[in-house]
Amino acid sequence: MERIHTGEEMAALYRRHVGMVYQICLMLMKNVPDAEDATQNVFRKVMEYNKPFRDPEHEKAWLIVTARNECKNQLKHWWRKNRASEEALEHLTWEQPEDGELWEYILSLPEKYRMVLYLHYYQGYTSLETAEILGKNPSTVRTWLVQARWKLKEILEVEEYGQI
Repeated sequence: MERIHTGEEMAALYRRHVGMVYQICLMLMKNVPDAEDATQNVFRKVMEYNKPFRDPEHEKAWLIVTARNECKNQLKHWWRKNRASEEALEHLTWEQPEDGELWEYILSLPEKYRMVLYLHYYQGYTSLETAEILGKNPSTVRTWLVQARWKLKEILEVEEYGQI
């Protein structure tokens, strides 16, 4: 795939991937305004990217890594410390995937678990592909997937049966 030169090509790339990029940003930023800002910055970076994508999978993986890095950079930025509290931000409403209740439980997990679950189950990546995208060892990703499933199981059991 060649470097994106025209507005039409950029619009097509945006239509193909905006949902995925937005969901990643929303999952990491946990509120709509910041997720929208991060999504916009990711697509701005696509326009500035000077190299061609090798294929559609490279394009998608590049967007996932760029979205994750953009969110991490925004989360550690100094201005986040000088704004409304996390409690105030949590009261904002935001769109969720169709499986809203499960999605809420996923969001309650640590970030490493959220990312591997999202990439594996929502985006369909194998553990090897997920490891490559996240820059982790494949066995680490498999371990995180197992741990994340156990944590979700514990949460669901507590919700269904009360304290265990």
